[in-house]
Amino acid sequence: MLDANLKAQLGAYMQRISTPVEIAASLDDSAASGQLRELLADIAHASPLVRVTETQAQGQRTPSFSVNRPGQSNGPRFAGLPMGHEFTSLVLALLQVGGYPPKVDEAVLQQVRDLDGDFEFEIYISLTCHNCPDVVQALNLMAIQNPRIRATMIDGALFQDEVKAREIMAVPTIFLNGTRFGQGRMTLEEILSKIDTGAAKREAEKLAQKDPFDVLIVGGGPAGAAAAVYAARKGVRTGVASERFGGQVMDTLGIENFVSVKETEGPKFALALEEHVRHYDVDIMNLQRARALAPVDGGIRVELESGAALKARTVIVTTGARWKNVNVPGEQEYRNKGVAYCPHCDGPLFKGKRVAVIGGGNSGVEAAIDLAGIVGHVTLIEFDTQLRADAVLQRKLASLPNVTTLLNAQTTEILGDGQRVSGLTWRDRASGETSRVDLEGVFVQIGLVPNTEWLKGTLELSRHGEIIVDAKGQTSLPGVFAAGDATTVPFKQIIIAAGDGAKAALGAFEHLVRA
Repeated sequence: MLDANLKAQLGAYMQRISTPVEIAASLDDSAASGQLRELLADIAHASPLVRVTETQAQGQRTPSFSVNRPGQSNGPRFAGLPMGHEFTSLVLALLQVGGYPPKVDEAVLQQVRDLDGDFEFEIYISLTCHNCPDVVQALNLMAIQNPRIRATMIDGALFQDEVKAREIMAVPTIFLNGTRFGQGRMTLEEILSKIDTGAAKREAEKLAQKDPFDVLIVGGGPAGAAAAVYAARKGVRTGVASERFGGQVMDTLGIENFVSVKETEGPKFALALEEHVRHYDVDIMNLQRARALAPVDGGIRVELESGAALKARTVIVTTGARWKNVNVPGEQEYRNKGVAYCPHCDGPLFKGKRVAVIGGGNSGVEAAIDLAGIVGHVTLIEFDTQLRADAVLQRKLASLPNVTTLLNAQTTEILGDGQRVSGLTWRDRASGETSRVDLEGVFVQIGLVPNTEWLKGTLELSRHGEIIVDAKGQTSLPGVFAAGDATTVPFKQIIIAAGDGAKAALGAFEHLVRA
């Protein structure tokens, strides 16, 4: 099943396990079971501590297998073939069940162990989804740490009947004890905050006790990470408060234009950012959303949605941007019910179906090209009279037989039956004529909007909502700096955001020296 390279990698990892691992597989005579049987044989061959038993367990999805400690059966379960992005999830489950300690703070692990209740998690994924492994790995870890927690990864492409019955239109989709629990990327801390009802209050109380920072960075994307590194290297007290470390980079698949890094993926890049920041004495406060900022005696006060407040002598805002909505009837109603924003994640759920991509820039055309290899037909809708994507992408798009391009077209409504998308209407901007396209999915790719609503009336913003900054990242409020996609700096690129973050940190340090 595995090629020589993957076998070598697996063998190296399996040397780290120290206690026996039992894999219980539910298999039949299907081709998928045959592939899984080969994979499990490769795993067993990689370590003498691994034993595989094969059954046709009543009530278990087939093909599937669980990774257990000897004499137990509640370990992480994989329904399907965990290859692609999920191969790492499988390796981590084997290591952790086999005694290799997870790289998670002990306080968080203890919080998992202390959870009181029975939790049955089911995670529907696609093997091409780069957001899914974070959720699978977090829930697997929870199942390994707490015997009252169970976690099952389910490959939506293999178990299509379940996907249809449960009306799953986006991945990852999580069910808890049979009820829909969440969709999209979730960290271990985010999952815990939803099921441990006292966690948010405890965290807010802890934050309120913190001493003022010299530099407080609000936002944990590339700009925030660079700002943290540069500030910490100056020897000043530095903190980062963010909803999730990595920011929008976590939703980016391929990165091939960050100088010195030839090729990587968003989640890997985000992990590298966090590891670099943690190398220094930086206080990272995740799951924290800012709601207000105001000057106070001796500095700046940042209020958080949790109810806590942080104080700092200087603040650097790096809250980034998010996907822009089309803002037409039906978009919010059918979000994750056919309306999607990540073709890499959700594309496989629309295999053989009809979809539309709204947006004719690089992102939109790339999405249409990727989807054309999966879905039955793609309709690309562009508001302008011509596509704005690079010429090489336009040539590739034009060569695809299952793509229709509509130019000078304005999307007017996304239609559905109350449960899922069934089509959309669009208006020809030249003739005014309105038409309908029947389809099952709509992928929105029309750009970004800055996350700055919480700063209106506090900082000077452009007409697009971007924070206006000078050459050093200084905003209209002394002591408050900003960097990255939330600002007026042109060209929203990772490398530019990182450079902006470094510049803002140097500006903040200069402000501290001169204060």
